[in-house]
Amino acid sequence: MDKGIKNPKQRHKLIQYANGRSLEEINGTVKVPKNISFWKALFMYSGPGALVAVGYMDPGNWSTSITGGQNFQYMLMSVILISSLIAMLLQYMAAKLGIVSQMDLAQAIRARTSKTLGIVLWILTELAIMATDIAEVIGAAIALYLLFHIPLVIAVFITVFDVLLLLLLTKIGFRKIEAIVVCLILVILFVFVYQVALSNPDWKGVLFGLIPSAKVMASSPSVNGMSPLSGSLGIIGATVMPHNLYLHSAISQTREINHHDEEDVARTVRFSTWDSNIQLTAAFFVNALLLIMGVAVFKSGAVKDPSFFGLFEALSDTSTLSNGVLIAVAKSGILSTLFAVALLASGQNSTITGTLTGQVIMEGFVHMKMPIWARRLITRLISVIPVLICVMMTSGKSAVDEHTALNNLMNNSQVFLAFALPFSMLPLLMMTDSKVEMGERFKNTLWVKIAGWVSVVGLTFLNMKGLPDSITAFFGDNPSASQVSIAHTIAYILIAAVMALLAWTVYDLYRGNQRYAKHLQDLADAED
Repeated sequence: MDKGIKNPKQRHKLIQYANGRSLEEINGTVKVPKNISFWKALFMYSGPGALVAVGYMDPGNWSTSITGGQNFQYMLMSVILISSLIAMLLQYMAAKLGIVSQMDLAQAIRARTSKTLGIVLWILTELAIMATDIAEVIGAAIALYLLFHIPLVIAVFITVFDVLLLLLLTKIGFRKIEAIVVCLILVILFVFVYQVALSNPDWKGVLFGLIPSAKVMASSPSVNGMSPLSGSLGIIGATVMPHNLYLHSAISQTREINHHDEEDVARTVRFSTWDSNIQLTAAFFVNALLLIMGVAVFKSGAVKDPSFFGLFEALSDTSTLSNGVLIAVAKSGILSTLFAVALLASGQNSTITGTLTGQVIMEGFVHMKMPIWARRLITRLISVIPVLICVMMTSGKSAVDEHTALNNLMNNSQVFLAFALPFSMLPLLMMTDSKVEMGERFKNTLWVKIAGWVSVVGLTFLNMKGLPDSITAFFGDNPSASQVSIAHTIAYILIAAVMALLAWTVYDLYRGNQRYAKHLQDLADAED
């Protein structure tokens, strides 16, 4: 029963067995004509990269980049650039894995590891998706509050009903979903290009900021509680996300491919790489514009509240803006309104991709499937709970306390991404390095292998290095010495657990690869 449901009688059940193609409803549904020009082919293959790029410009990135600009001018531009280049490399490997192996990353890991490990990795990845969803709930709820003055509690509940939007989108075809996502990305890009253009930034400083420097990894000076190292870790953590690798390995298979024709497979890999790199370049510009906003749109040190509320107010407060043109436009309320519109667009974009990713990992790791509306509703309701608790606990306090609490919840929720990232990156690299999995033509070249290992080891090290401070942040802005000690102890225990689980994963993958190689050899011997 490779193609979907295990038993026809199960069709009426909410949860069904699934062990077929990745995202079977849309797998291979987009036909691409042969013998067309480069630009027509690029257009036909474009789309999946946009859904992936959304994860690199979601609400979780915003305050980190803007605050980094406020505190350290253009210094952290190089971190955004390096993060984007690493993202391009990882997404290239993810798309290639899906196209060549005909399995998404979750399916590929599960096929080479034990059932127990599959369940553990599924739970870990689900937590990372829910952590990302918390940022989307907060971003969308605040956007509704800022645009329409809807009370936060009601706005949080309204975000649950984006499931209806998702249901509508599933009826119109995957190509149209891609088009909608691209349009929303263009809205976000337009808003920040417009605001930065008005600010007339120091472009020479921007270019010099793109040159990597050891200063970005320094633990001092500390400006408004942020060091260059913590700012860099925040940007890296908010940029490279594990769920994007699972998603890309699945949606790269939406184009119809003749897997008996190696040239058709190679063409799909090539154009999917073009699509991914173009869209991730757009994501780089969005993140770079966010940091430039922090430097050029606002006066240095003017943004005391880096939450979405604070940024919205700062864009309408003439005393915080850097020049006369911005001040004149801000008086009309356009700057702050556009910011809220972009925030809402970002939240809705992430809703689409987060739901698809959840379906990919559930089917891949534990072979279970549920209707897309049910999947979205359950995930969103779970994500809404901590946000509601946070809003209700601060309802009797000042607006600043409420805003700070929501901002801290969003930032602290991202700690789960540090756990999940190595468990997507390392298997992806091992599989795409393997001739057994990818074949001689499609396995990683030497330079991709070297860059991949440097990226994976570097990101894993930096995520683990930032974990003690991330855990400490759960105790608030001014933790006591004993709380810092407790946080660091918890962090080191978690780091040990992550390393042990990684060792288990690598061992299982290695053994699975050896078994698969032996199976292929046995088949070859039988044919001889």
